[in-house]
Amino acid sequence: MVVLLAAMRRQRNGAVADEMRCYGVACGLNYGVSLPTLRSIARAQTPDHDFARFLFRQDVRELRLAALHIALPDALTVDDAAFWAEGLSNSEIAEEAAFALLCRSAVFPCLFDRWIVGDTLFPAYAALMAAARRPSAPVGWCDAAVDAVVRWAVLAGQPDYAVRLIAQGAVALLAALGARGGADRQRVLDAAARGDDIPALLFVREELAWRLEAL
Repeated sequence: MVVLLAAMRRQRNGAVADEMRCYGVACGLNYGVSLPTLRSIARAQTPDHDFARFLFRQDVRELRLAALHIALPDALTVDDAAFWAEGLSNSEIAEEAAFALLCRSAVFPCLFDRWIVGDTLFPAYAALMAAARRPSAPVGWCDAAVDAVVRWAVLAGQPDYAVRLIAQGAVALLAALGARGGADRQRVLDAAARGDDIPALLFVREELAWRLEAL
């Protein structure tokens, strides 16, 4: 960990770290290392699931993100997933977890079913983003994505940020499914058309329309 942290420190960018704090990406220690650089450093390490878990427990942005690349997707289990879900403390970590770990795990379909109906923001967002990256994602997940948007939109006391984040995750998944064309595309469009004209769903429909049109 000391060697890895030293490599991160050599790439630190205080201005980026300060900007991230202004946008609410809080972590105990943040060197502001760019994601491409961080990924390159992490991937140079030998994959080790136990070591990754140890890194993920540290209150250091770079170590938590690196852990997601050092972890072994095949070693992720349904029981183990609760540990990783607890550490998804902001949208950046959730997105990196989706990209580096979740979408490549064999147990992800089980996690998707659990996290998409949960009331914890970042695991739900990570589930949507990971699903968007799985080529074999069932087209039926489009209904779960739309239902999640509606549910978060009507939950009492949810901030606009939370609703928008879930809506963005839903758009990513719906666009990926719709890009397959044919019956999948129509299934996605039908799913997005369901429900009342609440702002969150209108956002999803508008974003989805231009994304699919651009294909």
